[in-house]
Amino acid sequence: MNIENILITGHIYKEMESILTSKNLSKQFRFLKEDVVSHDDFLWADAYVSLSPTANFEFGNVKWVHSTGAGVDKYLFERKWDERVVLTRTIGSFGQRIGEYCLSYILKDVQMHDEFARLKRQKQWRQAEPRLLNTLHVVIYGTGEIGQEIARILSSFGIRVSGVSRSGKAAKHFEDVLKSEDVPDLLMDADWIISTLPLTKQTSRLFNGDFFNQLNGSGFMNIGRGGTVDEMALREALRMNRVRKAILDVVGVEPLPETSWLWEHPDIFITPHISAITSPEEGVECFLQTLSKIEKEEPLDNQVQVNKGY
Repeated sequence: MNIENILITGHIYKEMESILTSKNLSKQFRFLKEDVVSHDDFLWADAYVSLSPTANFEFGNVKWVHSTGAGVDKYLFERKWDERVVLTRTIGSFGQRIGEYCLSYILKDVQMHDEFARLKRQKQWRQAEPRLLNTLHVVIYGTGEIGQEIARILSSFGIRVSGVSRSGKAAKHFEDVLKSEDVPDLLMDADWIISTLPLTKQTSRLFNGDFFNQLNGSGFMNIGRGGTVDEMALREALRMNRVRKAILDVVGVEPLPETSWLWEHPDIFITPHISAITSPEEGVECFLQTLSKIEKEEPLDNQVQVNKGY
């Protein structure tokens, strides 16, 4: 595939412009703010590069779309895709970043940081015994690249890590992997549930009342997509102590509105979708590697299977 005209927009387009301009590539680029991208730009471009489609996105003459993030639900979820167009995503240090994010909250929990902070405020000297990591059982939904890296990091501390996937096939660093319909006993035993799932028709509101009713006081962590969680069902699960605390790096509406009840709930911890931010340097590196492979017609390890949504 020959790529000559490349349209780059989105949240890091200016940083990408600075890096790419210094490389003197033999390509034509347009670096544009999202709200000024026009119909003519889509007719001009062979390739479109951004975290998400613009409000007026159209395929035009685009042959290749590259997401500057790991997820592609903004391109595919409840959208019709032109299957003649190649869709790729950014891969980089996401797994390590997310793994360390998850580990930080698990350590905070077992070392009882919140409890000892409360006792300090009350000026109480009261001992309590932190748990050891090797006594924990973590269940990760999604056993792909990111899920495997989280599992590697957690299992290196002796944590038992189970996985849940559509196929139930074994995956690296997981003690066992099951299909979602086979997990009731697994969930009852889980200290933490971690979701890395993309947003697709199959995963939309997967974590609903029926799911949460299977838990027995687990912690719940979502670093996949907010639309996979029924937030009102999560609220009820917290009230019923089916879930004892929730760590949400993604939510259904982002940015999270000031009026959302999620901000106020004492057992919910919110971070603003930062567990795996794409740095401009990583974004450019993956884009250039993918561009080279596309033009040489080499296999793409980051091509999205559009029919699956990831």
